[in-house]
Amino acid sequence: MLRRLFQGLDYPLLGLTLLLSGLGVAMINSATQGTRLQELWISQLGAIAVGLFLLLLVAVSDYRRLADRAPVLMGLTVLILLATLGFAPRIAGTRRWLSLGPVQFQPSEFAKIVAALMTAKLFSEMKKDSLGLGDLLAPAAVTGLLALIISAAPDLGTAVSLVPMFFVGAFLAGLRYKSILILSVFMLIFGLASWQFLLRDYQKARIYSFLDPDLDPRGAGYQKKQSQIAVGSGGLTGKGYGKGSQTQLGYLPARQTDFIFSVLAEEFGFMGVAGTLGLYLALLWRCLDIARLARDRLGAILVSCLTATLAFQVVYNVGMVAGLLPVKGLPLPLMSAGRSSVLATFISLGLILSVRMRRFAN
Repeated sequence: MLRRLFQGLDYPLLGLTLLLSGLGVAMINSATQGTRLQELWISQLGAIAVGLFLLLLVAVSDYRRLADRAPVLMGLTVLILLATLGFAPRIAGTRRWLSLGPVQFQPSEFAKIVAALMTAKLFSEMKKDSLGLGDLLAPAAVTGLLALIISAAPDLGTAVSLVPMFFVGAFLAGLRYKSILILSVFMLIFGLASWQFLLRDYQKARIYSFLDPDLDPRGAGYQKKQSQIAVGSGGLTGKGYGKGSQTQLGYLPARQTDFIFSVLAEEFGFMGVAGTLGLYLALLWRCLDIARLARDRLGAILVSCLTATLAFQVVYNVGMVAGLLPVKGLPLPLMSAGRSSVLATFISLGLILSVRMRRFAN
């Protein structure tokens, strides 16, 4: 097993993963200097070590067997998410974290992996050249159920990240263009209805402040303005490691989590931003290449769904810190502080590596 693992691993993908994770640790250390969280980088290193072990463990596992168990995993995930809603402590107005002794974890992060397994399983079993809207009922029910429970936490950012996964799976399975158009219209209508009946006042305030941050510069628009100042002040080469004024003086909110990319932009400037985005692009390109080489329909759809969610998080987080998208609680994969996010991302990459290692299997 060990020989097969070391022979079949995609070392460029693994290297990019560890490089981005290490960069995240350095940025977390800089962002938390002089605060009560200044040892957070040590916890992040521990999460990376555990995540690497889980990545290798999942990589040597057969993704087809995991997909066969997806319905059971789906049932357990729904129960855990409901338990989170009912029994988790309210932190910052949300119920997102469950405690196992001294360790807290966020079930919604791992729900994305289960959603990818279930979506890939359902779409891969449809033996048709093209799909109509009726064929989407089962995958849409899975995605919709998980998104509904997660958004009730409330955790709208994670819930929305399931949508690209569903669309990518449907497209690869052969969804007709006419059906795509009808589905897009339905999503538009659903979005308008959500604005009217589902979104909470603070969520609407974030969108208003995105359109015009001066409406509430010290409230809903504060995060966007401070992030834009940090990103813009970095210039071409940045202010230097640990020398960002917005970061070190505490103006930048959630700087070790959702706005970790703002810290990097302020300290390393355009050159650092371009280099980091290049690493993410190389990582995603490598994942897509694995999807292209997958030996079966299940593997191709599974890798594509996981890559779509990963790409969505990267694009949204970077767009958010630059002020191009509304502020949402969506971490930057591999770099933001947070054990659950790190572990879930490493497990996802482990599944992708599992597909690659079996691309020549019978």
